[in-house]
Amino acid sequence: MPQARSLDAVVDVLREGGVIAYPTEAVWGLGCDPDDAPALQRLLDIKRRDPAKGVILVAADLEQCEPWLEGLAPALRFPLAAPQPQPTTWLVPDNGRAHALVRGTHARVALRISDHPGVQALCRAFGGPLVSTSANRAGEDAAMSVEAVQRLFGHELDGVLPGTLGGHARPSTIRDLTTGQVLRA
Repeated sequence: MPQARSLDAVVDVLREGGVIAYPTEAVWGLGCDPDDAPALQRLLDIKRRDPAKGVILVAADLEQCEPWLEGLAPALRFPLAAPQPQPTTWLVPDNGRAHALVRGTHARVALRISDHPGVQALCRAFGGPLVSTSANRAGEDAAMSVEAVQRLFGHELDGVLPGTLGGHARPSTIRDLTTGQVLRA
């Protein structure tokens, strides 16, 4: 089974190219360094996710997203940091910063600023955004507990950050930043 680790130990695992599980706002997530191509590929393989779909990046605050926002009109930045009733992932035009496995075949990168204290602490300790994709095999229900993560992934993960889910009933809403269109409610 993947080991539950302290925040510092999980950050070390991420910096060494590992794939982890951690609690998010509504479901358990899988994560890795979004700039580490082998870790990204391994995460997609573990999840059995089509690389064309891309993945979400989660951050503690807007400042951590800045490299992905360079060139974005100032007026478009407001919704990214504005409080939302439901966790919201924004599809932002890719400025060339996102790794191809993060973006998939899309012209946008998916960014979410989390209000989950554990996610914020993890991103702050890591020093930037992390990949955040539901802890499940593609097409299956997401894990809702650390026990479900351990049953589903066994030894495939390099660590698990202990904690609790954020209490939201559904994964994040996905919205296009430039059009406002909701792609997932």
